[in-house]
Amino acid sequence: MLTTHKLQLSLALLGLATLTIACQQSPSTNQVSTAQTPSEAISPVDQTNSANQAGDSSVAADKSTTPVQFKVETIATGLEVPWDLEPAPDGRIFVLERAGRVRILRNQQLDLTPYPVTLENFRARGQGGLMDMTLHPDYANNKLVYLAYTVETNGAMHTRVARFRDTGTGLVFDRQIFNAEPVDNNTKHFGSRIGFGSDGKLYISLGERGKWDLAQDLGNLKGKTLRLEADGTIPVDNPFVGRAGAKSEVFSYGHRNAQAMAFQPETGLIWQAEHGPTGNDRPGGGDEINVVEAGKNYGWPLIHHSQTQAGLEAPLMEFTPATAPGGAAFYTGDRFPQWQGNLFVANLRGQSLQRFTINGQQISGVENLLSNEYGRLRAVAVADGYVYVSTSNGDGYGAGSRGADTILRLSPQ
Repeated sequence: MLTTHKLQLSLALLGLATLTIACQQSPSTNQVSTAQTPSEAISPVDQTNSANQAGDSSVAADKSTTPVQFKVETIATGLEVPWDLEPAPDGRIFVLERAGRVRILRNQQLDLTPYPVTLENFRARGQGGLMDMTLHPDYANNKLVYLAYTVETNGAMHTRVARFRDTGTGLVFDRQIFNAEPVDNNTKHFGSRIGFGSDGKLYISLGERGKWDLAQDLGNLKGKTLRLEADGTIPVDNPFVGRAGAKSEVFSYGHRNAQAMAFQPETGLIWQAEHGPTGNDRPGGGDEINVVEAGKNYGWPLIHHSQTQAGLEAPLMEFTPATAPGGAAFYTGDRFPQWQGNLFVANLRGQSLQRFTINGQQISGVENLLSNEYGRLRAVAVADGYVYVSTSNGDGYGAGSRGADTILRLSPQ
């Protein structure tokens, strides 16, 4: 199925916006996309009611006014909650299904047979499962990959990160890198995004597992971003090394559940998109975009939404109602020069792919793509200049059934 889009965004300084969408669909017998007519168009700011920068309700004007035309291709179907898309230097894209399977997408075709891997004590239950993959910075030579997944020990679930070697025919276990302890018997807020920063360190996001106050406890790893060496040891320059009562793995704290993390190529800054309250732990909404820095406290549960408090980091932008961010990636290709350096965030509840323009450490514009056309969106990746997105309609929260998810590709029209 192909869909051609033409979008133009103009954001005014007081947070008011106009989004003009013209949509022409190619004939399709199995899927129909819908788009708002200009009279129904809702700006990204208005659509979320409160897409505000903390402490300032304005969003600076997006000066990128050149319309971008692209087509959307469905290149893989029949997937079961593809949580991560990880491009490799050889052109393959690793596809991680939450149920525990690694799949390979090559030449726009999904291999029928899963890529062999053994995950000891693995358990997919609730929000847990096979969550994320990242490649070692020297993957081209050492073929090392890292997987984040949930395991069950004595009936309790927790996050594990392990290292594997890619043999070309499967993934072979190399060593355990990290094991989240103590374990808990609930099945939510695992976080579990992983990636290497420009400093060569491995960063891991961990949710607070529904235990709010632990996000503020430096003696516990829940609700934290961790920083480790590639072999799992603790860097000597971590911000809390040597501090009494604090875990030395901690890089930042006060997080609720960051399920999206991307590293800005030009600066090395770590950008995270985080789930805000669901309504049973604080007022609903309050999903966040943050730049995560060493030793800083991002406030949960002491502050949320656009609240501020001395010594706590308010989000760069928050969204109410919730968008439920699932994955993030920076655009670095050359097929869409207008998007160079932009941050893309795939949204589950928001059912859209958001494009953020960045000015320093501030967000200067927001654009919603694919809104309400493909359901819940989970992962986003950039490979060979194309933007790839996975759906998450069969995850138990969406309207889809098991094995109903797809991978989409955005390419120039």
